[in-house]
Amino acid sequence: MTFKLFKKFLATFLVLLSTNFIYGQHSSEYTNLKQKYPNANQVKLQEETTIEIQLKNGVVSITQSFLEEDIYLNESATMRSKRSLNFSSFFEMEKVEASSLNYINGKYREVEVKEFKEKDELDQSFHDDTKSLNFIYPNLKEGSKTYLNYSEKVKNPRFLSPFYFGGFSPIAHRKVTIIVDKDISLIFKEFNTEHVTINFTKKEKRGNIIYTWEINDVEEYDYESNVTTYKNILPHIVPIITSYIDENDAKVSLLGDVSNLYNWYYSLVKDINNEACDTKLVTIVNELTANKENDLEKVRAIYYWVQQNIKYIAFEYALGGFIPREANDVFQKKFGDCKDNSSILAIMLDVAGLKGNLTWIGTRSIPYSYKDVPTPIVDNHMILAYEYEGKTYFLDATGRYLPIEFPSSFIQGKEALIGNGENDFRIAEVPVIEAKKNAIIDASAIYIDGESIVGKGRSEISGYEKNYYFNYLESIKTDEKRTSFYNSLLQKGSNSFLIDKFEETNKYEYDKNFIVDYDFKITNYVKSIDDEIYVNLNLNKDLSSFKSKKDRKYEVKNTYKSHYEYQITFDIPAGYEVSYIPENIAIENPLISSAITYTRTKNQIKYNHNAEINYLSLSVEEQKKVNKLIKKIEKNYKEIIVLKKK
Repeated sequence: MTFKLFKKFLATFLVLLSTNFIYGQHSSEYTNLKQKYPNANQVKLQEETTIEIQLKNGVVSITQSFLEEDIYLNESATMRSKRSLNFSSFFEMEKVEASSLNYINGKYREVEVKEFKEKDELDQSFHDDTKSLNFIYPNLKEGSKTYLNYSEKVKNPRFLSPFYFGGFSPIAHRKVTIIVDKDISLIFKEFNTEHVTINFTKKEKRGNIIYTWEINDVEEYDYESNVTTYKNILPHIVPIITSYIDENDAKVSLLGDVSNLYNWYYSLVKDINNEACDTKLVTIVNELTANKENDLEKVRAIYYWVQQNIKYIAFEYALGGFIPREANDVFQKKFGDCKDNSSILAIMLDVAGLKGNLTWIGTRSIPYSYKDVPTPIVDNHMILAYEYEGKTYFLDATGRYLPIEFPSSFIQGKEALIGNGENDFRIAEVPVIEAKKNAIIDASAIYIDGESIVGKGRSEISGYEKNYYFNYLESIKTDEKRTSFYNSLLQKGSNSFLIDKFEETNKYEYDKNFIVDYDFKITNYVKSIDDEIYVNLNLNKDLSSFKSKKDRKYEVKNTYKSHYEYQITFDIPAGYEVSYIPENIAIENPLISSAITYTRTKNQIKYNHNAEINYLSLSVEEQKKVNKLIKKIEKNYKEIIVLKKK
């Protein structure tokens, strides 16, 4: 054997030896899964859910049991040691068993979790009394397994949760079993299940109907940021109890259609605000509405007062998550959640002789319609609807600096369930605000000073863009941080952009555009070679931020439609003439449009760049179309003007 062959043999032997040594510390189960899922951090070996729905003395009783067994395929296992389980007054935890299993000397050895800590969880949800049970899997490492078995009692039959057949880890085996009394009627709504093979069976046994769903070898779903909701992607089923037979053999309707859901909601709110309105609040309403020219202006004044004076705090318990507090209590405490703000707003309108309607709505993170899923999981927010001259205004007093014509950005395009008393409701769609109403129009006059650009700018901001500015500015306490904020938001050319001074007009005004006048300088921006000067007037390149990655798999969300316009008046330096000026360009499709134009006069070049983002979400195919157009604009972002000494 030559020396070269010996070295090759030795290297191969050492690799095999090393591999056998590493895998010898782990089970064959780990080895097989590591080869099958080389990029996975963990695999769910089994995930089983069993839901028992029974009638006890004419009352629906529900118990859910969960069994999870996971194996960890790399060193990230240690970061997955912490685990928490959420529960609430509607989902009462009954038992929890958890343990780690480590492979030692050819077998798994189990270490039970001994310590569980309970804590309150604050959330911005519509009903929020969530608590969490927190624990740590002991000594978790690569090759470890975890075991978790817990059960909970569902206190309200309207609160059955969806069950999923996919997630962000591979699943070896997933099984869901529902055992339901034959006198209880269920329906099931499927979402995103078209491309997965789920084995479903239904059988009757001893007065129960047993439904079973089972699936094996589910690949992991990729996590991507800026998705509207993974409920649009992950395969899942929503179970709904529509009715049951009570102890008197009478049929009790529960959630068969939207009317059942609304009537339950109405039963929770019908008895609020029956006491006389606080006299101080009456005085405030009278002062706010005095001399207003019409009812809409009265509502506007009241609405803005609630936004400014009732602080939004979301913390609920039990049915308090669905029942607004009394308006007088909200007024005295000066804080409340979305329902409380709607409650005081409704009473203030009533004092003014006007009518507002309590309205239930889901944010854009919930993809279901009221028709498809008439259960409490379809909505998570409450607002007030007001009708004026045939138009519905959707008033969300949890917001700040939100004009009456603008719904909250996160409910645009959503269905709203508008109540109007017992058995009286309607479903309306919240409008999507057009792009031009959410605008940044920035005009600058600039000139060259050595290698720098010096200029004066004026930025006029409206709609949701203005709302973003105001909410952020409200949290800033020092001039230094405010300047830093504007340096970031108004940046042009490069990160050497610095604002020298600024002046704000219409700050915190609801119904006027916000204006910022500022002086700025961009150092080391101008390039000179011999008798030529090179300047790129594309100082703002916002459109690039709307380009998606080529390999993106899922939809991409946009908070709101928007319009941008950048106008630059550039003074040609004395002694120079224009040698080259870029061509104009315009691109457009229904989702996005943009144009860059140059207009030359004797002593100046006027540059205009506008862009309009006309979507709230983009499918993968739409992203490709948008990316294609943005690339054309980006190519022109590199274009420069050339000035030559006369």
